[in-house]
Amino acid sequence: QDYYGKELQKTEDLKTNACLTSARPLSNVARDALERIHEEVVARYYGCGLVIPECLSSCWILDLGCGSGRDCYLLSQLVGEQGHVTGIDMTEGQVEVAKKHIAYHMDKFGYRKPNVEFFHGYIEKLGDAGLADESYDIVISNCVINLAPDKRAVLREAFRVLKPGGEMYFSDVYASQRLSETVRKHRVLWGECLAGALYWRDLYSIAEEVGFSPPCLVTASPITIDNKELEGIIGDCRFVSATFRLFKVQGGGGAGPRQVIYNGGIVGYERELVFDADFTFKEGEVVDVDAEMAAILQSSRFADKFLIRAGEANAAALQGCCC
Repeated sequence: QDYYGKELQKTEDLKTNACLTSARPLSNVARDALERIHEEVVARYYGCGLVIPECLSSCWILDLGCGSGRDCYLLSQLVGEQGHVTGIDMTEGQVEVAKKHIAYHMDKFGYRKPNVEFFHGYIEKLGDAGLADESYDIVISNCVINLAPDKRAVLREAFRVLKPGGEMYFSDVYASQRLSETVRKHRVLWGECLAGALYWRDLYSIAEEVGFSPPCLVTASPITIDNKELEGIIGDCRFVSATFRLFKVQGGGGAGPRQVIYNGGIVGYERELVFDADFTFKEGEVVDVDAEMAAILQSSRFADKFLIRAGEANAAALQGCCC
């Protein structure tokens, strides 16, 4: 709270590029939406990667660790007036900045009533903010889960508030190994999103334990520290900024591999949908997918965008996303 509320006043105050590593260039739609966001909200943004999933019209989205609200206001435009975006953050100063500009943005977007709200609270305890079971289509988070001491609690709460078929789409920092006590207790490294980074293999085990589908890696970018003192403390550990997607799939992965055909029609992705690092769907093309991916597409908001039919036996070799 002290680091993000007092020490950091603008993006330039960050001491490493961990919170600045963008995994993917912004789409034209997202870039246009970003230009309509108040300059104070943008200046107080400390996220990493890109947390703008596809197929958002009328969705209810929860942003864990919303900070000054940049991603919330961007998504507010993409879900439309019938959608809704909730932001929650533990840093009171950041939430105050976000709340201060609600009227400005609703006027800018031409909305008759606000479709955003912000809460001061902890992402491990969403119930304390009154967030109900199965109330959101999508949960996003941008470089924040590493700051939470209890990552299991965060994923458990995200799973709880997601509707069946809902998605957790999030960017964060991951480590190549479990971190030493010295690193984990370093104040600056914690604030810079490195000391709390999860060993990437642990994400897979925690996701399974909570009930999510296996994590699907979307993008990953190496992080450079560019600070000799901090590099010396970290040693041979390496870090990446990675975007993953997890789904609340009911009933497991289904009976076997499938063939899917993308029907097109998702705004901004009419001809091609890059779903993750393993699967790209082009309009009208037949793609072999494993049982897990078939279950994800069939049970999620993407269901009416795909034709799904029995697949070939060799598609079973596709099983599982890789990091």
